Amino acid sequence: MDVEVASEPRGPRKGRGRPPAGDSPASADEILTAALRVFARDGFAGTSVAAINRELGVSHNLIHQRFGTKEALWYAVVDWIFANAVTLLKIRPERDDMAPLEEFRTGIIRFLELQAEYPDVVRLISMESAIEGPRLTYLYDRHIEPMLVLLAEPLKPLVQQKILNRNDLRTLHFLIAHGATAPFALLPLATRMAPADPRSERAVRRHARLVADTIVAGIEARAARIPGADEIYGGR
Repeated sequence: MDVEVASEPRGPRKGRGRPPAGDSPASADEILTAALRVFARDGFAGTSVAAINRELGVSHNLIHQRFGTKEALWYAVVDWIFANAVTLLKIRPERDDMAPLEEFRTGIIRFLELQAEYPDVVRLISMESAIEGPRLTYLYDRHIEPMLVLLAEPLKPLVQQKILNRNDLRTLHFLIAHGATAPFALLPLATRMAPADPRSERAVRRHARLVADTIVAGIEARAARIPGADEIYGGR
């Protein structure tokens, strides 16, 4: 099943630190978009509210009036960027008889198509994931772990049969969420390797399918060594 990803986040839920909208030279979405870009580029420590105001070209006290502190703004950005992603990933395949690994393959493609739309999200997560602290705790508990559970749901039969374990799920997460998203987040490096834009619709679809096919083929190869495993993943 193919899911079209909106170019802008749709209907984000009210997040931590998110104030009510009011008259302002910049909308809440414009502020959050600019803040995401600066946080992803400079990191939390390297970001100043003044820099985000300059990015927007607005009054130096706008963000303070709307969000209060830089920390409150960071939490609002994180809640905003994940709201649409989780909604899309919760969409289940139309076919009830889809084999678990085929459903997992579909989820990988859907996830990568989504990430191609928001490369700054990958950069922000990569920065925060390298630093132990309350922001990483919030990111993981509130957003990353629930998304990981959604993606890994079709793999439950393989875990129950001990074909995959928790460490394997972690490996799959990093392959998909960090390795496979690198062409979108590391655009200058990606275009040095091949000049075509990896974020074009055609390139994203080809990339996502190649990644999904490769990962699923690897899991199938492991499962094939287990007697009776074909009944679990359905064969292809």
